[in-house]
Amino acid sequence: MIYVFLANGFEETEAIAPIDILRRAELDVKIVGVESDVIVGSHGIAVGCDATVTDIDGKDLEMIVLPGGMPGTLNLEKSPGVQSCIDYAVEHNLYIGAICAAPSILGHKGLLAGKEAICFPGYEQELTGARISEKSVCVDGKIITAKGAGVAVDFGLALVACLKGEERAKILGESLQCR
Repeated sequence: MIYVFLANGFEETEAIAPIDILRRAELDVKIVGVESDVIVGSHGIAVGCDATVTDIDGKDLEMIVLPGGMPGTLNLEKSPGVQSCIDYAVEHNLYIGAICAAPSILGHKGLLAGKEAICFPGYEQELTGARISEKSVCVDGKIITAKGAGVAVDFGLALVACLKGEERAKILGESLQCR
C-alpha cells in the first residue's frame, strides 16, 4: 500500500497528480489525512481521505508520499503518526517520496545525508547532508525527491518506475501525452 499523507495547507497539484498517476498504474493508494478525514489544501481545495493517520498501522506499507506546500509540510512534520511511518519505511527499506518543501522533513531527520536530492528553491539548506541535484526529480536509492508542483506528473511517474519499472512508467507517461 502507498500512503499519501495530506495535512492542512498541502499543495494540491503535488498530491493529486501523483495519486492519479499511481492509481492509473493500478497501484494501491491510500490518502491519509493527518488532522481529519477531510483536508484543505493551500488553495482552498478540500480532499476527502481514505483514512486518518490514527487509523493506519503501517503494516501494509510499501511507499510513503509527502506532498509539499505551506503550511502543509510543517503540519506533516509535526505529526507523530507521519514521523512513525517514515521511521517504519526507513527501518524496512521502503520507498519515500517527497516533493517541494517536503524533502526538508527527510533532511531534518538526517535521511538525505550523502544522497542526491532536490527541493523547492530556497529550501536547500534544510536538506541536511544532501548533494543538491540539478534534476527536477531525483531518485537515490529508496528516496525520491522533486522540485515542485510543475514536475508533479514527472514525480508521479518516477514513483511508478520505482514500484513497477521504467517501462511501465514510460508507457503511462506516453498515454498521458507527456513529452
